[in-house]
Amino acid sequence: MPRFASELPARVGITILCTLGVAAAWEALGHVPVSGVRIFPPLSGVVADVVANSDLYWGHVAATAATSTYGFLIGTSIALLAALVFCLFPAMERLFRSVNIALFAVPAIAIGPLLVLLLDGRWPQIVLSATMIYFPMMVSMLVGLRDIDPRHADLVKAYGGGEVALMRLIRLRSAIPGALAGLRVAASLSVLGAILGEFGSGERWGLGTFLLGSLGQSNADRLWGISMAAAGLALTGYGLFSLGSSMVGATIPVTVAAGRMPDELHGRDGEAGFKHYLMVIASVALPFVLWWAVLKWADVSPIVAPRPWDVVSYLTFADGADEARSVLLYAVGQTIPMALLGLFVGLGIAFLLAALSVVMPGLLKVILPAAMVLQSTPLVALTPIVLLLLGRTISACIFMAVVVVFFPAFVLLVQGFAVVPRAALETVEVYGGGPVQKLRFISIPYSFRYIAAAAKLVAPRALLGVMIAEWLLTGTGLGNLMDVARGTLDYGMVWSAAVLSIVISVLAYRSADLLERSIYVGRPA
Repeated sequence: MPRFASELPARVGITILCTLGVAAAWEALGHVPVSGVRIFPPLSGVVADVVANSDLYWGHVAATAATSTYGFLIGTSIALLAALVFCLFPAMERLFRSVNIALFAVPAIAIGPLLVLLLDGRWPQIVLSATMIYFPMMVSMLVGLRDIDPRHADLVKAYGGGEVALMRLIRLRSAIPGALAGLRVAASLSVLGAILGEFGSGERWGLGTFLLGSLGQSNADRLWGISMAAAGLALTGYGLFSLGSSMVGATIPVTVAAGRMPDELHGRDGEAGFKHYLMVIASVALPFVLWWAVLKWADVSPIVAPRPWDVVSYLTFADGADEARSVLLYAVGQTIPMALLGLFVGLGIAFLLAALSVVMPGLLKVILPAAMVLQSTPLVALTPIVLLLLGRTISACIFMAVVVVFFPAFVLLVQGFAVVPRAALETVEVYGGGPVQKLRFISIPYSFRYIAAAAKLVAPRALLGVMIAEWLLTGTGLGNLMDVARGTLDYGMVWSAAVLSIVISVLAYRSADLLERSIYVGRPA
């Protein structure tokens, strides 16, 4: 009997027991008031609301499930095709470097309103869902295609096989674990993208629409019910691909290629001299060319969908440019401090818990499952919970940023501690050092570069968390500005805020990337 099949009953039993334990604790705590106020409802009340309004819940869940499925299929198909092209033609990867980084860094909440302006029906939600999937799926597949045993490649070449044969016989098979890991991440991201796309879309059905309509009702049971429905939908997809990964023995971490971004996947040799600088210029210009070309092809009015120069003009030469800049900079001044604070707090908590897991290995078994559930839960599903616990305060913004930062950083740091050279740890043991000394003198110094890599991975996500909280909870910052500007039909401000948020995310990514590269210099790989 396969190992997976023999372990399945035990895993199911443990899962059931843990679920029952959490349900019992939730029900008990839901009846305990804090300072005379119940901070969240009993589980029985949430379940009763779901059962009593099952038709309503089902209609919204079914709409989001259909949208996320289409987005999942489109996003993964494009990602797989891109990975194949980038593997066979590395110059194409370098050309699309800025596009890839922008797609990775763009806050989904920034492009959602733009897609609503450009597309009809449920296509804005589908496209946003596919966009969120593309990058992690592409990177995980590309890592698998390139990380092959060189002896296998030499064997194919020795028998006269070319790149096509190498791809068919070696690379595609090597990429299966990475692809399955990417599919796990994509399954949850597709739900998040669909829900974010439903915000302000005008669609009648969908969990995003349901959430927006319920935030002002002060119905705690309803808000937690929506959160559970969104989390359950995302975890279903995540669980299905986790099951597939277990069946084929794929053990790639859930944070796909956490420390490896597009500019690192093919090495650093690239072109030299003039050709190198020409490729850099072309890579930087390509996102703007695509922006102009797509809008031109769609034949959308510049009033609704400004071109790159129109956005520059709106903020510099047009009437009211001074006021527009002032409003935009004020919003940025509200958003960036919250994102930075959430980023540092999230990284700090991740580092602390990862370090403690080295000293107390059993702690990892407790933290990781809960963190995986949190990671797989759509960010917007946490909004009702944050509203009930923290209210419409800046604490909500910081908390949302911490949530999206913590898990990827935690897993990457755990990986960093795991690859510390054994010989270095044994040296400390020889001199009588224990786990704390090994952590202090070896593991922590060695992990500095992983901290920088984690910051690069999560810096754009911190901005996303804050903007969602601003849009739905606090009514401040860039997130709220985009919502207000769309309501007043100020499309120039909508596009300006969206472009600025993308630029901020890319700069945050690049800053963390420079930090990581500086730490890599002179350190072991």
